[in-house]
Amino acid sequence: MRDFQVPGRSPVYATNAMAATSMPLATLVAIDTLRAGGNALDAAVAATAVLGVIEPQSTGIGGDCFCLYKPAGHDVVAMNGSGRAPAAASVTALASLGVRTLDPTSPHTVTIPGAVAAWEMLLAIHGRKGLDELLRPAIHYAEEGFVVAPRVAFDWAAETPKLKSTGAGPYLPAGTAPLPGHVFRQPALATTLRQIAKHGAKAFYEGEIAARMVDTLHARGGLHTEDDFASMRSAVGFVTPITARWRGHDVWECPPNGSGVAALMLLGILDGMPTPDEPLSALRLHRHSEAARLVYRDRDAFIADPEHYEVPVARLLSGEYLDAMRALIDDHRSLPKLPQPGEALLPVHKDTVYVSVVDRDGNACSFINSIFQSFGSGIVSSQDGILLHNRGFSFNLEAGHPNAIAPNKRPMHTILPGMLTQNGHAIMPFGVMGGHYQPVGQSWLLTNLLEFGMDIQEAIDCPRVMPRLGTLQVEHGIAAATRSALTQLGHELAQPEEPLGGAQAVWIDRSRGILIGGSDPRKDGCALGY
Repeated sequence: MRDFQVPGRSPVYATNAMAATSMPLATLVAIDTLRAGGNALDAAVAATAVLGVIEPQSTGIGGDCFCLYKPAGHDVVAMNGSGRAPAAASVTALASLGVRTLDPTSPHTVTIPGAVAAWEMLLAIHGRKGLDELLRPAIHYAEEGFVVAPRVAFDWAAETPKLKSTGAGPYLPAGTAPLPGHVFRQPALATTLRQIAKHGAKAFYEGEIAARMVDTLHARGGLHTEDDFASMRSAVGFVTPITARWRGHDVWECPPNGSGVAALMLLGILDGMPTPDEPLSALRLHRHSEAARLVYRDRDAFIADPEHYEVPVARLLSGEYLDAMRALIDDHRSLPKLPQPGEALLPVHKDTVYVSVVDRDGNACSFINSIFQSFGSGIVSSQDGILLHNRGFSFNLEAGHPNAIAPNKRPMHTILPGMLTQNGHAIMPFGVMGGHYQPVGQSWLLTNLLEFGMDIQEAIDCPRVMPRLGTLQVEHGIAAATRSALTQLGHELAQPEEPLGGAQAVWIDRSRGILIGGSDPRKDGCALGY
């Protein structure tokens, strides 16, 4: 139990249903949807649509989505709602245009958004309600306005130069980012959402809205066509989730082109090590970061669209390979140089929102929706209020690389919803936002819970580290003595400009018949139940 004289949050308890999101309004919409007869999936879609309005730097209909859904009494299902490159896009085509490197605000980083198509397909199979009803709250907040929250304002201000450079005027009222407390309205987006609510995903991918998105991209040199958008409705789909046994539970992830395999690899490497005495000891942080360095090396080498490249998932998750990875970690020093990816075992090849919902019938939904970097590409189809993501920035421009850009190809994706089950029952839908941090974040959350015995809110609150670009990013909560010890182990420490990620999770305590929710204080959100 936490010290109630110290600032912090308690877990949220309920018996019927629960939702956790990164914004209170979205969590409330999820609860309202559940009370109105919707199931966990309905609530997740409604909340995510609202987040696309009130947390515009993180998500929206111009982005992608992944989902893990565990219907009570049935197997986990996975949806890949990630978009594809235009049919005319390739390394050669971009080279002919003089493009040798990708710029995050370039139209060439805009893959066809998959979120709206994925929402519609998920609801058709597993939902109780349609987009006509579930988009009403999002339409309301787009039209009538919402109050800008502190973390949203913080992120917004940081991206002012980007929004100015891309001409994203609708997001800079009076030429600047809105401050906390500002009431922000998006009437053009409200009109677009109303069209999707009335006519379904077809309104987004065909006709005038799609034509205007194509025109916007063409004006900047994009290779997109209306046919690219029209074909996206059938390009999303259900996929077979991947899973690994860990600490008496089954951890489920979406398969490549998602990075769920990276989270499972991290857990597998750490599982063969004795648990350190303290959760924030230098030894634990060192081991976790070293394992992450190795896993991210392999992610960047091997994770790609499985329709274009046979990703060696089974080999990456094999005991033999994870043992070899674990053997590379030295408790007394950081690896000065990483070995080649897959060495001796594999052939060598040259921002986001998360929603967790459990309903009264026991259906559990793990849902993530993203425009990738903060405010995505910064490119806005202004007449329709659609901010387009830059997920294609994850593509590689090296010919022959598994993740090289190619026609109708999906890039390696950083977003990964997670699902924990035990004996065939959902135990916890969970996710950790934060771009590249997500595999580390998931493994950090799960080890906090199941190795160190933290409650769900403590596990989310716990200070974080992440290896990134040759440094070890360390949050404020890591003690000075621990920082010094990490430096002595060979880590170059860096202070991240913003918190590392943001988590949401709902734990299903079947023995007591209760739900326990946690929400990350690094965001503006909360967990609510009834």
